[in-house]
Amino acid sequence: MASPILPGSGLGSGLDIGAIVTALVNADKAPKQTQIDTATKVNTLKISGVGSLKSALTAFQTAMTDLGSKTNPAFSGFTATSNNATLSATSDSTAVAGSYNVVVSQLATGSKIASASFAGGAASAIPSGTLKISQNGTDYNVDIPANATLQTTRDAINKAQGANGISANIVTDSSGSSRLVISSSKTGAGSDLSVSGIAGLEIDGTQPMGTSPAAGASGAVNDIAKNAKLTIDGLEVTSKNNTVTGAISGLTLNLTTVSPLSGGVATPTVVSVDANTKGLQTSIQSFVDAYNKLKTTIDTLSKATPDADGKLTVQAAFTGDAMPRSLIADIRGQLTAEGAGGPLAVLSQLGVMTDRNTGNLTFDTNAFTKTMAQPGMTGQVQQLFTGTNDTNGLLARMSKAVDSYLKPPAGSITGTSLLDQRMAILTKNTRNLTDQQAALDLRVDNLTKTLTAKYNAMDLLVGQMKATANNITSFFSSLNAQQSAK
Repeated sequence: MASPILPGSGLGSGLDIGAIVTALVNADKAPKQTQIDTATKVNTLKISGVGSLKSALTAFQTAMTDLGSKTNPAFSGFTATSNNATLSATSDSTAVAGSYNVVVSQLATGSKIASASFAGGAASAIPSGTLKISQNGTDYNVDIPANATLQTTRDAINKAQGANGISANIVTDSSGSSRLVISSSKTGAGSDLSVSGIAGLEIDGTQPMGTSPAAGASGAVNDIAKNAKLTIDGLEVTSKNNTVTGAISGLTLNLTTVSPLSGGVATPTVVSVDANTKGLQTSIQSFVDAYNKLKTTIDTLSKATPDADGKLTVQAAFTGDAMPRSLIADIRGQLTAEGAGGPLAVLSQLGVMTDRNTGNLTFDTNAFTKTMAQPGMTGQVQQLFTGTNDTNGLLARMSKAVDSYLKPPAGSITGTSLLDQRMAILTKNTRNLTDQQAALDLRVDNLTKTLTAKYNAMDLLVGQMKATANNITSFFSSLNAQQSAK
């Protein structure tokens, strides 16, 4: 196999063919390579910027969600505490300071019923048909196919009615006999289950089975469904579930156990409600910090930075891009937008202002303390941030303001968020630049081979011409020598 032609010094011409070819190729390559390198650098910077912005927006949304949590509310105008484990209490913006003695005599229970006993256990045959489970005047139908067993009947109930809070299981005693047990997540008097439609599975949930039921007995396990019973400062209260709302204005009581007895007398739980001024101050500061962190990130991704000469020539990922400005405008618009209403309408009333130089939020705790000295303001702060529903609070509005950048808008044709759309474009640019680089590399390779071949051919021709010239010179020299010898 012949050796490839490689650039090097020409044997015929004495020229550095390799250097000549390299110089010519580099001159041809340089403009396009510079274009590709510049575009790649900018594209990579933008990809990194989109990733950083997406991460910052996600963190901001998470902060808003955490601050607006209903299970662990950060903007509770009042703090409600209990002095034992019988119950816990939470407050909303309508609560008032006070203390209450609560005695829980009965927890709300749901309906749990059991069928008659099947001697064949879980594999006992069940007739086909429609099993009707009734509760509070509503019927829930379950289709039981042919060749069903007690076990497949259980599975059919769970599959068909799990979303309605109805579940089934099988309890097998020491003799191997089994009962179908059906439970409901709904609690309170009147929520008893009943079953009909298939022979052998008829159950009247209003009839307790007792502790030692006969094999053919069916009905409520232990007892029928009951309401929770409690007294608040001696006043009797009933509730269909163990989360008691409305009994005390602005408070929700979460019942855990009945009140313990001491000397035959129930020990009351003391529920105390106090203004949560200090907690609100901490939460407002957290809100301000979350906003400023996002604002700083957006500024960093948008503003050019000085070069070695102090000139603003070093571009950021979104320098000159309208999207960050639009994003900040969307977020800032929520700071002054109308929300849940009430006497506390704007953040400036709480000492939260905008720094005119940086655009960041500042928090004047002295102004906050002064505002909180007014009666009922803690509840107003809670309403301002968490709202009267899931959408009109400041936290919910701030979170929604960035939704379109992280989630596909409702009815979106593309099904992608604004940042995902931007990332898709940048990813396509990356592929195009990679293709351009590959094409340029191929062109450079082909050009190198072509020019090398041409210069080598020229060098060969020059060598041949030199050899011919040498032969001619030698011939005439020989003639001259012969003539001189005569």
